[in-house]
Amino acid sequence: MAKLNAENREEFPEKIGTKEARKMKARRDKNKGIWLGLGMMGMIGWSVAIPTLIGVAIGIWMDIRYPGQISWTLTFLSIGLAVGCVNAWYWVEREREKIEGSQSDE
Repeated sequence: MAKLNAENREEFPEKIGTKEARKMKARRDKNKGIWLGLGMMGMIGWSVAIPTLIGVAIGIWMDIRYPGQISWTLTFLSIGLAVGCVNAWYWVEREREKIEGSQSDE
């Protein structure tokens, strides 16, 4: 077993207190975590699906209206998917910052 030097003795109670606060918060928010996770998956799914479907609809309209050598449907599908992925990344980053902010407040 490692010996505690003076520096570790001062940090030890802080580490224990932080871990205990985190455990108590996790126990309080146990059910919330499940619903938060499911809600986040739904939010990410819709934030990708909606722009993709809008892109497909615009592409189909463009293919009917302005037929040509390129497929407008595939072009706007790709654009919609890219916009949706950026949108999902934005939501995940925002939620990550909220979580990190709540952990630093403890």
